[in-house]
Amino acid sequence: MGLPLNFDPRTVPYHMTDRHLPAVSPDRFGSQALIRRFAEPPNWHPEFQIEPRFSDRSLTPASVLIGLVMHQRPTVLLTQRTQHLTSHSGQIAFPGGKADPDDGDPVVTALREAQEEVGLDPRCAQVIGSLPQYTTGSGFVVTPVVALLNPGLSLLANAYEVDDIFEVPLDFVMNPLHHRRHTMSTADGPRQWLSMPYQDGTQERFIWGATAGMLRNFYQFLAMD
Repeated sequence: MGLPLNFDPRTVPYHMTDRHLPAVSPDRFGSQALIRRFAEPPNWHPEFQIEPRFSDRSLTPASVLIGLVMHQRPTVLLTQRTQHLTSHSGQIAFPGGKADPDDGDPVVTALREAQEEVGLDPRCAQVIGSLPQYTTGSGFVVTPVVALLNPGLSLLANAYEVDDIFEVPLDFVMNPLHHRRHTMSTADGPRQWLSMPYQDGTQERFIWGATAGMLRNFYQFLAMD
Protein backbone atom coordinates (compact mmCIF):
# COMPACT_ATOMS: atom_id res chain seq x y z
CA MET A 1 0.00 0.00 0.00
CA GLY A 2 1.68 3.15 -1.18
CA LEU A 3 2.67 6.04 1.05
CA PRO A 4 3.58 9.54 -0.07
CA LEU A 5 7.25 10.40 -0.41
CA ASN A 6 8.67 12.01 2.72
CA PHE A 7 5.65 10.74 4.67
CA ASP A 8 5.59 11.99 8.26
CA PRO A 9 3.24 9.94 10.48
CA ARG A 10 3.10 12.75 13.03
CA THR A 11 0.97 14.76 10.59
CA VAL A 12 -1.87 12.20 10.64
CA PRO A 13 -4.16 12.86 13.63
CA TYR A 14 -5.11 9.95 15.82
CA HIS A 15 -8.83 9.30 16.18
CA MET A 16 -8.84 7.31 19.43
CA THR A 17 -6.78 5.66 22.14
CA ASP A 18 -7.52 2.36 23.80
CA ARG A 19 -8.02 3.90 27.23
CA HIS A 20 -10.89 1.46 27.82
CA LEU A 21 -8.42 -1.44 28.10
CA PRO A 22 -6.50 -2.16 31.33
CA ALA A 23 -2.80 -1.54 31.71
CA VAL A 24 -0.61 -4.57 32.37
CA SER A 25 -0.14 -5.02 36.11
CA PRO A 26 3.41 -4.10 37.25
CA ASP A 27 3.70 -7.46 39.01
CA ARG A 28 4.01 -9.03 35.56
CA PHE A 29 7.18 -7.04 34.77
CA GLY A 30 9.50 -8.88 37.17
CA SER A 31 12.10 -11.19 35.66
CA GLN A 32 10.62 -14.38 37.14
CA ALA A 33 7.09 -13.38 36.12
CA LEU A 34 8.25 -12.75 32.55
CA ILE A 35 10.13 -16.05 32.40
CA ARG A 36 7.03 -17.91 33.66
CA ARG A 37 4.83 -16.16 31.11
CA PHE A 38 6.94 -17.46 28.22
CA ALA A 39 7.29 -20.89 29.80
CA GLU A 40 3.50 -21.15 30.24
CA PRO A 41 2.02 -18.81 27.60
CA PRO A 42 -1.67 -17.88 27.63
CA ASN A 43 -4.10 -18.77 24.87
CA TRP A 44 -3.89 -15.60 22.83
CA HIS A 45 -3.72 -14.23 19.28
CA PRO A 46 -1.67 -11.20 18.18
CA GLU A 47 -3.63 -8.24 16.86
CA PHE A 48 -0.99 -7.10 14.37
CA GLN A 49 0.79 -9.63 12.15
CA ILE A 50 0.78 -8.54 8.49
CA GLU A 51 1.01 -4.96 7.25
CA PRO A 52 -0.32 -3.93 3.82
CA ARG A 53 2.59 -4.20 1.39
CA PHE A 54 4.13 -1.04 -0.06
CA SER A 55 7.22 -2.71 -1.52
CA ASP A 56 7.82 -5.33 -4.20
CA ARG A 57 10.72 -6.75 -2.20
CA SER A 58 10.70 -10.54 -1.81
CA LEU A 59 9.77 -11.59 1.71
CA THR A 60 12.94 -11.58 3.79
CA PRO A 61 13.43 -13.28 7.19
CA ALA A 62 14.53 -10.91 9.94
CA SER A 63 14.65 -10.66 13.73
CA VAL A 64 14.55 -7.88 16.30
CA LEU A 65 15.55 -7.92 19.95
CA ILE A 66 12.96 -6.68 22.43
CA GLY A 67 15.46 -5.98 25.18
CA LEU A 68 13.89 -5.44 28.61
CA VAL A 69 16.29 -3.58 30.88
CA MET A 70 15.54 -4.79 34.39
CA HIS A 71 15.71 -1.57 36.37
CA GLN A 72 13.47 -1.31 39.42
CA ARG A 73 11.10 0.21 36.85
CA PRO A 74 11.87 -1.92 33.77
CA THR A 75 12.41 -0.28 30.40
CA VAL A 76 12.48 -1.27 26.72
CA LEU A 77 15.68 -0.71 24.73
CA LEU A 78 15.06 1.15 21.46
CA THR A 79 17.05 2.88 18.73
CA GLN A 80 16.59 5.84 16.42
CA ARG A 81 17.65 4.77 12.93
CA THR A 82 19.80 7.04 10.79
CA GLN A 83 18.17 9.05 8.01
CA HIS A 84 20.12 7.60 5.07
CA LEU A 85 19.08 3.95 5.47
CA THR A 86 17.01 2.47 2.67
CA SER A 87 14.48 0.78 5.00
CA HIS A 88 12.63 2.58 7.81
CA SER A 89 15.10 5.47 7.86
CA GLY A 90 14.81 7.83 10.80
CA GLN A 91 12.30 5.65 12.58
CA ILE A 92 12.35 4.27 16.10
CA ALA A 93 13.05 0.56 16.07
CA PHE A 94 14.24 -2.38 18.11
CA PRO A 95 17.81 -3.46 17.38
CA GLY A 96 17.59 -6.00 14.58
CA GLY A 97 17.74 -6.75 10.89
CA LYS A 98 17.58 -9.40 8.22
CA ALA A 99 18.85 -12.92 8.72
CA ASP A 100 22.24 -13.92 7.36
CA PRO A 101 22.67 -17.32 5.66
CA ASP A 102 24.95 -18.43 8.52
CA ASP A 103 22.44 -17.58 11.26
CA GLY A 104 21.20 -20.77 12.82
CA ASP A 105 17.85 -19.42 13.98
CA PRO A 106 15.99 -16.14 14.68
CA VAL A 107 17.58 -15.82 18.12
CA VAL A 108 21.06 -15.84 16.58
CA THR A 109 19.95 -13.16 14.11
CA ALA A 110 18.51 -10.92 16.85
CA LEU A 111 21.60 -11.18 19.05
CA ARG A 112 24.02 -10.69 16.15
CA GLU A 113 22.16 -7.63 14.89
CA ALA A 114 21.93 -6.15 18.40
CA GLN A 115 25.69 -6.58 18.76
CA GLU A 116 26.31 -4.94 15.38
CA GLU A 117 23.91 -2.04 15.95
CA VAL A 118 24.28 -1.17 19.64
CA GLY A 119 27.31 -3.17 20.80
CA LEU A 120 25.30 -5.52 23.01
CA ASP A 121 27.38 -8.53 24.07
CA PRO A 122 25.18 -11.58 23.35
CA ARG A 123 26.34 -13.12 26.64
CA CYS A 124 24.60 -10.25 28.46
CA ALA A 125 21.16 -11.03 27.00
CA GLN A 126 19.01 -13.65 28.74
CA VAL A 127 16.65 -14.75 25.97
CA ILE A 128 13.31 -15.85 27.45
CA GLY A 129 11.21 -16.40 24.33
CA SER A 130 9.80 -15.02 21.10
CA LEU A 131 6.56 -13.45 19.92
CA PRO A 132 4.72 -14.42 16.70
CA GLN A 133 6.23 -13.26 13.43
CA TYR A 134 5.31 -9.81 12.14
CA THR A 135 5.42 -9.05 8.40
CA THR A 136 6.19 -5.43 7.58
CA GLY A 137 4.92 -3.49 4.59
CA SER A 138 8.51 -3.37 3.35
CA GLY A 139 8.62 -7.16 3.09
CA PHE A 140 10.47 -8.28 6.22
CA VAL A 141 9.11 -11.29 8.11
CA VAL A 142 10.26 -10.36 11.60
CA THR A 143 10.63 -12.62 14.63
CA PRO A 144 10.59 -10.53 17.84
CA VAL A 145 13.00 -12.15 20.33
CA VAL A 146 12.53 -11.09 23.95
CA ALA A 147 15.51 -10.91 26.31
CA LEU A 148 16.23 -9.62 29.80
CA LEU A 149 19.13 -7.16 30.13
CA ASN A 150 20.89 -5.93 33.24
CA PRO A 151 20.99 -2.17 33.85
CA GLY A 152 24.23 -0.37 33.18
CA LEU A 153 25.34 -2.36 30.13
CA SER A 154 28.00 -0.71 28.02
CA LEU A 155 26.45 0.03 24.62
CA LEU A 156 27.85 1.81 21.57
CA ALA A 157 25.77 2.87 18.57
CA ASN A 158 26.88 1.84 15.09
CA ALA A 159 27.08 5.33 13.61
CA TYR A 160 26.06 4.14 10.14
CA GLU A 161 22.78 2.59 11.28
CA VAL A 162 21.88 4.15 14.65
CA ASP A 163 21.53 7.81 15.55
CA ASP A 164 20.60 7.19 19.18
CA ILE A 165 20.04 4.47 21.78
CA PHE A 166 17.45 5.10 24.47
CA GLU A 167 14.99 3.42 26.83
CA VAL A 168 11.25 3.82 27.36
CA PRO A 169 9.50 2.63 30.53
CA LEU A 170 7.84 -0.74 30.00
CA ASP A 171 4.78 0.35 31.96
CA PHE A 172 4.29 3.25 29.50
CA VAL A 173 4.11 1.08 26.38
CA MET A 174 2.12 -1.61 28.21
CA ASN A 175 -0.67 0.88 28.97
CA PRO A 176 -3.27 1.16 26.14
CA LEU A 177 -4.01 4.71 27.26
CA HIS A 178 -0.88 5.54 25.26
CA HIS A 179 -1.82 3.46 22.19
CA ARG A 180 -3.08 5.90 19.57
CA ARG A 181 -4.94 4.70 16.47
CA HIS A 182 -4.38 6.47 13.14
CA THR A 183 -6.10 6.04 9.78
CA MET A 184 -4.97 7.59 6.49
CA SER A 185 -6.52 7.37 3.03
CA THR A 186 -4.22 6.21 0.23
CA ALA A 187 -4.75 5.41 -3.44
CA ASP A 188 -5.11 1.76 -2.43
CA GLY A 189 -7.56 2.38 0.38
CA PRO A 190 -7.28 3.26 4.08
CA ARG A 191 -4.12 2.44 5.99
CA GLN A 192 -4.25 2.07 9.78
CA TRP A 193 -1.51 1.94 12.39
CA LEU A 194 -0.71 2.59 16.05
CA SER A 195 1.58 5.14 17.61
CA MET A 196 2.92 5.41 21.16
CA PRO A 197 4.59 8.83 21.44
CA TYR A 198 6.80 9.09 24.52
CA GLN A 199 8.08 12.38 25.89
CA ASP A 200 11.73 11.75 26.76
CA GLY A 201 12.66 14.95 28.56
CA THR A 202 12.31 17.66 25.91
CA GLN A 203 12.34 15.15 23.02
CA GLU A 204 9.37 13.24 21.65
CA ARG A 205 10.10 9.61 20.77
CA PHE A 206 7.46 8.86 18.14
CA ILE A 207 7.06 5.08 18.27
CA TRP A 208 4.81 3.88 15.47
CA GLY A 209 4.32 1.33 12.71
CA ALA A 210 5.92 -2.09 13.08
CA THR A 211 7.61 -1.25 16.39
CA ALA A 212 4.32 -0.10 17.90
CA GLY A 213 2.54 -3.13 16.41
CA MET A 214 4.99 -5.56 18.01
CA LEU A 215 4.74 -3.73 21.34
CA ARG A 216 0.95 -3.97 21.09
CA ASN A 217 1.25 -7.72 20.56
CA PHE A 218 3.54 -7.90 23.60
CA TYR A 219 0.90 -6.00 25.57
CA GLN A 220 -1.72 -8.59 24.62
CA PHE A 221 0.64 -11.42 25.53
CA LEU A 222 1.27 -9.98 29.01
CA ALA A 223 -2.26 -8.71 29.68
CA MET A 224 -4.09 -11.95 28.92
CA ASP A 225 -5.27 -13.86 32.02
